[in-house]
Amino acid sequence: MMGLDKLYAQAVAAQKSGNLVEAELRYREILDAALIPEVMVNHANVLAAMGRRDDALADYSRALAAKPDLFEALYNRGNLLLEMKRADAALASFDAALQLRQDMAGVWNNRGTALRDLRQLDAALDSYDRALALAPGHVNALTNRAIALQELKRTDEALAATKAALALQPNFAEGLYVQGNILRDQGRMEEALASYEQALAANPAHPHALNGMAQAALSLCDWQRTAALAPRLKENIEANRALIQPFVMLGYSDDGALQRRCAETYVRRTVTRTAPLADRKRYGHAKIRLAYLSADFHQHPTAQLMAELFERHDRSRFEVTAIAIGPDDGSTMRARLVKAFDTFEDVRGMSDAEVARLLHARETDIAIDLNGHTQDARPGIFAHRPAPVQVNYLVYPGTTGAEFIDFILADRIVALTEQQDFFREKIVHLPDCYQANDATRLVPQAPTRAECALPDNGFIFCCFNNNWKITSPVFDIWMRLLQAVPGSALWLLNGPAADNLRKEAAARGVNSSRLVFAPRLPPDQHLARHQLADLFLDTLLYNAHTTASDALYAGVPLVACLGRVFQSRVAASLLYAADMPELITRTPNAYENLALELATNPVLLKATRDKLKRNLRTTPLYDSARFRQNIEAAYIAMLG
Repeated sequence: MMGLDKLYAQAVAAQKSGNLVEAELRYREILDAALIPEVMVNHANVLAAMGRRDDALADYSRALAAKPDLFEALYNRGNLLLEMKRADAALASFDAALQLRQDMAGVWNNRGTALRDLRQLDAALDSYDRALALAPGHVNALTNRAIALQELKRTDEALAATKAALALQPNFAEGLYVQGNILRDQGRMEEALASYEQALAANPAHPHALNGMAQAALSLCDWQRTAALAPRLKENIEANRALIQPFVMLGYSDDGALQRRCAETYVRRTVTRTAPLADRKRYGHAKIRLAYLSADFHQHPTAQLMAELFERHDRSRFEVTAIAIGPDDGSTMRARLVKAFDTFEDVRGMSDAEVARLLHARETDIAIDLNGHTQDARPGIFAHRPAPVQVNYLVYPGTTGAEFIDFILADRIVALTEQQDFFREKIVHLPDCYQANDATRLVPQAPTRAECALPDNGFIFCCFNNNWKITSPVFDIWMRLLQAVPGSALWLLNGPAADNLRKEAAARGVNSSRLVFAPRLPPDQHLARHQLADLFLDTLLYNAHTTASDALYAGVPLVACLGRVFQSRVAASLLYAADMPELITRTPNAYENLALELATNPVLLKATRDKLKRNLRTTPLYDSARFRQNIEAAYIAMLG
C-alpha cells in the first residue's frame, strides 16, 4: 500500500475535481489502515455527496465517537441532517458545534434554517442575525432571513432582506426566487413574475422558479405565457426536474394521471417519511376521536363551508378536535370555530413532529387534512402517521399523492369509481355532494346596483371565482355572450388580472367598461350582493367551489360544464345535489348556448330561479343534518 499521505493527497484531489468514486475509494483505503477521525469526516462528506446519506451519518458518528470535539464532524453532520429534513437532530448537532466555535457564520445560518423548519421563527431570525453579524455579506443568511420574515407575515422587512442580498449578488437565483414569493404574497404579481423569470435565467436548473412563473402567469391571466408554460410543466414533471406544486398544476391540466404523478413527485421530494407513530389498529374508544387539521380556521372559505358540520357532529359518538396551523385573525368566525370544537389546539409554533406526537398522545382515531396541497399545508404532520386513519378532504380537489393518506372523501360526480387510478388514496363516496355547506347563513338585503358600480339596467352575468381560474377559451365565450346580449355586463371579482382582462376584452371587440370588478367584502356583504346578478357563469377547467355554493345559496342560477377530473366537476356535483341538472352542460358549445338562452329568455330564467329557490329548502345540498349523518357514516366505515 502506498503511503497514507499520498493516498490522502489523491483523495482530496479527486474530491475537489468531482471524482467522488475515486475519492471514496482512496479515503476508504486510508480508513482500512487507520481510523483517523478527520478522514472519516472527509469520507462521510463524499458519501453524502454521492447520496449515501445513511452511510455518511454512520461515518460522522464514528468520527465523533473517536473525537467528540471534532467541529467539522458536528457541522457537516448537522448539514446532512438538515438536508434529510431531520431538523431536531440537525439543531442539536449545530448547537454542539457552537459549543466549540461561535465564529462561523455558516453554522449560525444553517442553525437558523433548522429552527425555521421547527417553526421556531423568532429564534431562527436571531440565528440569522448572528450569522450576519459575523458576515454582513452572507447572501444565504440574508435570503433565509427573508424567508423567516415572510413566514411571520412581515413582508416589507422580508423584501428589504432580499434586496440587500441582491444588491450584493444581483444574479443570485435563490434570492430572486424568494423575492418573487414575497412580491406574490403582496399581490404584486407582475413584479413577482419578473423576479421568477430572472431567477430561472440566472439558474435554469433552479427547482422552484418555473413553478413560481407558472403560478404568477396564471394569476395574471397572461394566457400567452400560460400556453407556453403548460408543455414545459408537463415535461418537467415527467422528467422529474423542476418541482411543480400540485395545486398550480390543477390550473394547467385536467389529466388525472399527470396530476397524480405531479403530487407523488412533490410529496416524495418535500416530505420526509419517518417511523409511524400509530399502526392501523382502531383504539376502541367509546367515542371516535376526530381531528381536523387546517391552516384556515379563521375567516376563510373553508371555515365558511365547514362551521356548521363542526357544530353538528354527534357528540354521543364523536369527540372533535381542531388542530389550527394557521393564523388567528380575531374574527367572529374564529370565535365560532373555537366554540364549535370539543378541543381547539393552536399549534402554529410547533414542529410537524410535535403536532404529530400531540395527535398520537390524544389517541386520535381519524385525522382529516383540510389543506392537501394548498397554501400553508403541512403534510409533514401526516407523514409521521399520528392516527390509524388519515383522510384528504374538501379543500384540495385531487390526490395528495401521499402513501400516508388513506382515503379521499368525494362523491360519484367529482371522482368516478373508474378514476381510482388517478388517486393514491382510496376514494370514499358520500351519497350526495361531497362538499359541506353551512345552512345557518342569512342572506342580507341586497345593496343597490349603484352601490356595486353596476349599470342601472341590463343583464348581469357574474363569476366571482378567483381570476386565475379564468382561461382564454371561457373568456372567449363570455365576450361572445356580452356581444349577443346588448347592454349586459360581466361582474368579476377584482384581482391581479383585472388590467389584463380589460385588455383582453378590448382585443375581442368588447368595451372594457362592460367588465365590472367587485372588491373583496366581508362574507355577509358578499353574499348579499349576489342577488344583483342574473346568471353565474362557471369557469371550465377549474370550477367554482365555495363560490358556486355562495351563488346558489343566494338564489343565482349557475351554468356549469362538466369536466374530466375532480376540480372541473365540482359545480356539477353541487347542481345535482340541488336537483338542477338542467344547468349542467357537457361541452363548451352547450355551455355557451344555455347561458345565452337563459340570458335572452326572461320566462325561462325566472322559472329556473324559482325552482332553485324551492329546491334549496328540499334537496340535499343544504341539508346539514343529512350531510352530517353521511360523513359520520363514512368515518365509521373507514375504521372498519
